[in-house]
Amino acid sequence: MFNFKSKKVIAIFLASMSLVSVLSGCAGSSGTTKKNGPVQIEFWYGLGGKLGQNVQTAIKKFNASQKDVVVKGIAQGSYDETYTALQAAISAKKAPDVVLLQPDQMTALANKNVLAPLDKYISDDKSFNSSDFISAFYNEGKIKGKQYSIPMYGTTQVMYYRKDMFQKAGVSEDVLNNWEDLTEALPKLTQKSGGNTSVYGWEPMYGADNLVDMALSKGGQILSKDGKKVTIDTKEWVDTWDMVRKGIFQDKNMRIHSGGQGWQYWYDTIDDVMKDRAAGYIGSSGDQGDLDFNKIAAHVQPGFKDHKAAPVALAQVMCVPAVTSGDKQEAAFKWMEFFTNSKNTADWSMKTGYIAVRKSARDDSTFKEFAKTHPQINVPLKQAETASAPFIDPTGGKITDALKKAADKVEIENVPADTALKAAETEAQQALDDVSK
Repeated sequence: MFNFKSKKVIAIFLASMSLVSVLSGCAGSSGTTKKNGPVQIEFWYGLGGKLGQNVQTAIKKFNASQKDVVVKGIAQGSYDETYTALQAAISAKKAPDVVLLQPDQMTALANKNVLAPLDKYISDDKSFNSSDFISAFYNEGKIKGKQYSIPMYGTTQVMYYRKDMFQKAGVSEDVLNNWEDLTEALPKLTQKSGGNTSVYGWEPMYGADNLVDMALSKGGQILSKDGKKVTIDTKEWVDTWDMVRKGIFQDKNMRIHSGGQGWQYWYDTIDDVMKDRAAGYIGSSGDQGDLDFNKIAAHVQPGFKDHKAAPVALAQVMCVPAVTSGDKQEAAFKWMEFFTNSKNTADWSMKTGYIAVRKSARDDSTFKEFAKTHPQINVPLKQAETASAPFIDPTGGKITDALKKAADKVEIENVPADTALKAAETEAQQALDDVSK
């Protein structure tokens, strides 16, 4: 038989085991031990319309494909609204687990050390095959030797035009091969009544992006070769930006939709072309899911007679905030790997018009058959071959902001391009000088 001391030892032991059991239960509820069930993560993205619907379809497909991770998609108003909300969420340590960003936004956050590097997950996943990604898109995510993003889809802005309206006006589609010929043809494509324009010959997309594309396609550059001087107040910039300003305010054969919430201005522009109020517009490769190609055709964005086209092509990227816990970082990477595998990136491209991020996607049998009957899917791919790389702002966004303000002055306020760009260059140069000190 046990003596009293033995019984006392056993009692203490049993009490200790009970306490451990209680503490273990508490730890499980606070997340410090392995949780039961799948890891749930939030994915923020600034896409609306059919693009947003396609994201939700992909999320449902992923959630149904496995039992370890559940993605909850949270739509934001736009890319910029996503970025603004993300910065506030990171500061409050309540950030989403994975987020869709533009490359300059990703770079700014990575340089602030608020994004998680993905190298460990990439090296651990033997089936990931990073070399299959289009290198220009994949390398956007490499900052100081670490990979901070995975490209979700490639994009570039192309020309969309009404075949029937061009034909009725007696305008050849060849005018889309350079900006001079298109500008000369605009009076034929424009319809006016009582001094008011009822049908616009062309609609550039609101914002600096289209204007920057045009300046680059004229031979302009944002910075000098040594990166020390801002060069946005040159003839190449002034001539191209003023061409648009005059089209809007003087000739009234161009139109700009601006303002509204989220992507409203974008869809208002598309509506004008779809509803016979404009003969064409510049829009994203991702607009293809919203367009009727019985009426509309796609064309690469042109250059000028003295310079080849050089519009920007880039990838929108998926990133993981550094405040995200380890298990959710791993879950986020599984979602990114799924969305960008060869079959799924090809499917996304077919549904949206965005550029597939993997080289092998073009060999997908379904994609090949789709391209035969939907030739517009090849236009962004063709344009990307001669495109400019995205501008990575060394000032953390101040040069880009100066360009945006100048674009508003030109497109909305009818300020001459030389005036708007001179002020923008002064502001941008000061910002560049400040970070160079």
